[in-house]
Amino acid sequence: MTHAAGAIGAAPLAGPDLTRFFERDAIVVARDLLGCHLRVGDVGGRITETEAYFPDDEASHAFRGPTPRNRAMFGKPGNVYIYRIYGMHWCVNFVCTTGSAVLIRALEPEAGIATMIERRNNDKLTQLCSGPGKLCQALGIDLSLNDRLLDEPPFSIAPSAPVEIVTGKRIGITKNAEAPWRFGISGSRYLSKPFR
Repeated sequence: MTHAAGAIGAAPLAGPDLTRFFERDAIVVARDLLGCHLRVGDVGGRITETEAYFPDDEASHAFRGPTPRNRAMFGKPGNVYIYRIYGMHWCVNFVCTTGSAVLIRALEPEAGIATMIERRNNDKLTQLCSGPGKLCQALGIDLSLNDRLLDEPPFSIAPSAPVEIVTGKRIGITKNAEAPWRFGISGSRYLSKPFR
């Protein structure tokens, strides 16, 4: 069990509170993000699955140091880093300490569900945000939102009450693939893949 920085219904993190929440070890942040309520404009939901990445981690985009593509990973704590995978899907990460970040893998829809259904052309609630690419499509996240803080529009993030956590290996990587740095809310139906 973990504690995020507040309770359900808490005000969005902003300014020094945002910095304090994210300026920690990426594993701690990845666990504490579970249950937090993420909004992008009028759409959003409860974060159910995350993965942690570090600058000395061969699977991380920060491993070879700053580049034009990954510059946002070296921004302030609470910065947003967006990149494309497979030439078609966007992924969203939140920066922790310099060069470390948390990938947001899945979300339980709470707000703007009709908009998500339209964007995804899918009306199955458990499949709207069940993976990083689906999540970004449903929330309308693309490269235009890269390299800004989570307390800047259209983003907001509010802390959560404690949740029970399951842990597993990260998905879709070949380097450092054994690291148990994938985290999810125990029993959630809103995950990209089951934990084994």
